[in-house]
Amino acid sequence: MHNAEKYTTQFFTVKNPARKWVEKSRIEQPPVWCSVDLRDGNQSLIIPMSLEEKLEFFKLLVDIGFKEIEVGFPAASETEYTFLRTLIEQDMIPDDVTVQVLTQSREHIIRKTFKALEGCKNAVVHLYNSTSVAQREQVFRKSKEEITKIAVEGAVLCKKIAEETGAPYRFEYSPESFTGTEPEFALSVCNAVLDIWKPTPDRKAIINLPVTVELSSPHVYADQVEFMCDNLKYREEVVVSLHPHNDRGCAVADAELGILAGADRIEGTLFGNGERTGNTDLVTLALNMYAQGVDPGLDFAEMPKIVEVYERVTRMHVPDRQPYAGALVFAAFSGSHQDAIAKGMHWREEKNCITWTVPYLPIDPADVGREYETDVIRINSQSGKGGIGYLLEHNFGYVLPAKMREEVGYLVKNISDHAHAELTPAEVLAAFTDTYVNIETHVRLTDYHFEKKTGICASLTLEADGVSHELKSCGNGRLDAVANAVKKYLGIEFSNLTYEEHAISRGSSSKAITYVSINTQKGTVWGVGIHDDIIVSSINALFSAVNRSMERE
Repeated sequence: MHNAEKYTTQFFTVKNPARKWVEKSRIEQPPVWCSVDLRDGNQSLIIPMSLEEKLEFFKLLVDIGFKEIEVGFPAASETEYTFLRTLIEQDMIPDDVTVQVLTQSREHIIRKTFKALEGCKNAVVHLYNSTSVAQREQVFRKSKEEITKIAVEGAVLCKKIAEETGAPYRFEYSPESFTGTEPEFALSVCNAVLDIWKPTPDRKAIINLPVTVELSSPHVYADQVEFMCDNLKYREEVVVSLHPHNDRGCAVADAELGILAGADRIEGTLFGNGERTGNTDLVTLALNMYAQGVDPGLDFAEMPKIVEVYERVTRMHVPDRQPYAGALVFAAFSGSHQDAIAKGMHWREEKNCITWTVPYLPIDPADVGREYETDVIRINSQSGKGGIGYLLEHNFGYVLPAKMREEVGYLVKNISDHAHAELTPAEVLAAFTDTYVNIETHVRLTDYHFEKKTGICASLTLEADGVSHELKSCGNGRLDAVANAVKKYLGIEFSNLTYEEHAISRGSSSKAITYVSINTQKGTVWGVGIHDDIIVSSINALFSAVNRSMERE
């Protein structure tokens, strides 16, 4: 790849750009949203959607909250024509939703487009012709004046047919390949079209500035948009719209800077589907606003359902790392990330926080239908004690002592490492319980009694390797008395007994869980006991630790 010299810039910069957009730090209100999934998105599919699939997708877009939906190019094919007629004849277009149809600036196409719209209540007729230097010279071989004439003749015909039929439709014009067009020429063509339509406050025209091919960095596009916004005629009666494609991977940035530069409306698709590298990803753009406290007016609360419908009807896949929507975008495998998220979640609970500031999570996963139990803390060999501890606590109610978390963390990580696989929450729980909880591999308590004498005395019946033992011993508490009996009669040496306990609730039942550690010649050994009775759970935890120490021996 050594031919960079054959490439040159194909875009045109604005002379002395005003750049008022630079002063703005965020988008303060959402644009008008127009989904083009059913036209631009559909034409880019290997297998275009069937009529039934397009109808299902249309309903999905309405449910999300889109009020403007481009439904196709009805003059381009019988399928496109039939889809629009089905929406109209079956009264499937809500009164507050406007459908948009695309047409080239050619007479027979414009006439068929209006025929397809017969009976439609609210529609935008989207007229376009290409204006760029490359298209003018190589494709059409026409002068600027001839290109302007094509646009004007199309605008005249649209207006004429609308007046003849009484159709109250709005009009949209796109200078296709806007980013490869001299800004001054793009402005003159758009103004010529506006002079024909003469928009009013009650019937605004849309001027759409498409990034048909992304040729520059987003700031250059922002300058171009601002130039158009500042110089278009009838500006108060014009909706400036953007349609960025993603050839350089900057469509969302183009859209954001374009809105800051004065645009009022965005055309794009769910998840950025579209020709070549795609369109503006409206999910990402809308949720970027949401993450900064701006309600986008679109509802993605059921994101998993939206992804399911999208993938099924388009046969496309939403990548695992797709912003906000991918299966893994909220997942933390890294130990340090997991620890920070866990502490952030605890901070929210402690401080009763209203605002969302959890590290590594730009928005609350629950807001887009994701579950903490399965989507946030994900366990593999890269995970840390904080994340594993949080998963056991959040999913199952186990609040591990701080000194125990590291050991449990290594246990779980080693299992994942050897399996070369992620562990599910259920598998993490199984590893924890099989290793630590109510362990009876060598010694099992079968009966016990306590009486208060000098301190507390315990009478125990143990079964050790199939042999029953009657034990008695005293201590300064029940657990100490049991520990002394075990050490005395079984010849097991340990010291520095530590103990923590809490209740664990599941449904209508509540159990006590106890964590006990003992120090032996082989090091610290942990055991966990669970029982309805706190005394029994404490003894079970001790015997779990004793059994585990005997396994080490």
